[in-house]
Amino acid sequence: MAVLEKLRGWGIVLSILVALPLLLFIVDPSQIIQTVQSVSSRYDVGKINGKSVSYTDFQREVERFSTVSEMLSGTSSSSEQEQRQIRDMAWQNLVFQNLFIKNAQAGGINVGRDEIKDLTNGESVSPVIASMFMDENGNFSSDRLVAFLQEVEEDETGRGALLWDYLQNNVVTNQYSTKYNALFSLSNSENALQVANMIADNNTTADVDFVMVPLTYATDSTVVVSDSEIRDYYNNHKDLFKQNASRDIEYAVFEVVPSKEDIAATNADFLKLYDEFAAAENVRSFLQRNSDRQWSDRWYKEGELATVNRDVDTFVAEHNEGVSPVYTSGNTFYAVRVTNVAQIPDSVYVRHILLQGTDAQHLADSLVTVIKKGGNFSTLAALYSADQGSNDGDQLGNIGWMTQNYMIQGFEPTLTAKVGEPFILNTNYGTHVVEVARTTKPVLKKQVAIFEKETLASKETFNKFYNDANRLATLSGGNYKNYKAACDSIGTYSHSMTITEATDTYGSIDHAKEVTRWAFDNKPGKVSNIITVDNNYFFVVAVKDASKEGYADVNKVANQIRNQLYFEKYALKRQADIAQEIAGMTDLEAIAEKLGTTVSTQEDVAFASMSSRSLDPKFLGAIAAAKEGVISGPVAGSYGVYVFKVTGRETGSYYTEDDAKAYHQQMQAYAAQMLLPVMMDDADVKDNRARFY
Repeated sequence: MAVLEKLRGWGIVLSILVALPLLLFIVDPSQIIQTVQSVSSRYDVGKINGKSVSYTDFQREVERFSTVSEMLSGTSSSSEQEQRQIRDMAWQNLVFQNLFIKNAQAGGINVGRDEIKDLTNGESVSPVIASMFMDENGNFSSDRLVAFLQEVEEDETGRGALLWDYLQNNVVTNQYSTKYNALFSLSNSENALQVANMIADNNTTADVDFVMVPLTYATDSTVVVSDSEIRDYYNNHKDLFKQNASRDIEYAVFEVVPSKEDIAATNADFLKLYDEFAAAENVRSFLQRNSDRQWSDRWYKEGELATVNRDVDTFVAEHNEGVSPVYTSGNTFYAVRVTNVAQIPDSVYVRHILLQGTDAQHLADSLVTVIKKGGNFSTLAALYSADQGSNDGDQLGNIGWMTQNYMIQGFEPTLTAKVGEPFILNTNYGTHVVEVARTTKPVLKKQVAIFEKETLASKETFNKFYNDANRLATLSGGNYKNYKAACDSIGTYSHSMTITEATDTYGSIDHAKEVTRWAFDNKPGKVSNIITVDNNYFFVVAVKDASKEGYADVNKVANQIRNQLYFEKYALKRQADIAQEIAGMTDLEAIAEKLGTTVSTQEDVAFASMSSRSLDPKFLGAIAAAKEGVISGPVAGSYGVYVFKVTGRETGSYYTEDDAKAYHQQMQAYAAQMLLPVMMDDADVKDNRARFY
């Protein structure tokens, strides 16, 4: 579809469209998983607003988003990171459709048919549509939208209709977001008294002299926390002890690493090929057959090859031709051959005319001739280019600055092209008439062939590590006590770790989700057989303990509560002791001497100022409420016990009503960000995707 091809050319990114309706409400998906993840059905991806989301239904949504992404970008999302992003967007969309919109509708918000029509092709076009169908000036083009819809009707594959449904869905969700956020912002306002108090708090500062007696960490046997106090605290603060399902595990891992014999064998093989590498006429072909690192057209300047190997970088910097000696780094062998030297700019400013169709090559030849005779590049781009989105500096055809790290695939020849001389390039996008308008100052760079060979473990080495792991698994016999004894007897280190269903990294080892799945499928006390990861690591895993999703058992958090209550009671006891010691004293210096400390001074303390937040919060609050010129305290803070005197207060006018309003807007934005997570928590949304991916 021609219109769809243009949409691809404009570089519209799927995530931008999805982010529009979710911008104010979606936080980092990993944070959502950590805060609301729980178990619904073993075979469900999750539950949203009381409705189960099966793996089949969710995967169907993922496939829909994958198709749309492929249509907009022109490429399939193949990497794990891209797939994860698509799954996140699919989940966010389900949450939005099944929870947020329903809550908005329950609050009296609605988006009607006439409104949708106006948002798609009326007087108030949604930014979702406007950003997709723009003319050469960057304005919404209804003609392009109509042309796209005509192609959708003629498209028998249904892909065009899928894209249009996706766009309309984004229009609706974006409108619900806009309306709900407006309603929420208007309801979350501050009255004049609140604004006045904020201004006064920020404009009033205090100077204070104080004595602090630090709270020590030595145990005071007279401070006792009873079991009943622990239970009462637990019951009154139960939400503090919400937890995800987790497993406490121990594991031994056997990494397959090459032996000395393996390294020696690779070295011998490398040396046999070294002379062939040095003499090869077609070095690209040699590397393709023999090297772990293939040929690259990249131009390197001094220092850039240090990430490969410092000796390689030094050789290339010092030689304009020839082949280096053999260098080693760990288990990897290198040799490098300088193949080309030139003065190459770091950046080039590029413009192009994209031509498509059977006559593209002939038309490109004609346009090159016209441009060389003085034809205006931008005018020709407006008339002939299939890419009407490249208009850097408001000049059609201008792509902008390119570097080796930021380069359209196929445009690499622009780095060595002459400035102001048009030429033709063929890429996957079509035929391009290209011109380099200007460049940065050229610097000395070199093209190099890097012959690289990493030592791999032999079959014998692989079997040795497998046998070591198998010995541990066999001695363990599936039992945790046996596992501990076996680790001690054969001298194997056992790692300890608490994992959730989302865990897929163990130390520096990635892609270890199979270890997590095994741990969650087995009870405490069980030990695994060998679990192989990336065919390079052998795990033997023991489950020590299991915690269900929900509230932590009071016995498991008793020590944590006891420590907190002890510290609070200890601070109050020290407060009472100090009050008794200094009873009747009215001189701060004398009080300091009595308590074995000194007097400190803090100036310009403001209760609402961020600059004062380094003070103990309880002490800061006491300063704000204290009378001037009077010894106050003792106050039991978080870090110590304080006795102080406010020596003066000053009222300024540097904090204005505009500052108060700006702060309120920041708080509104933060509150809006938390809307969806709060809704999800209230609806007890379950996100079990980590169980499947």
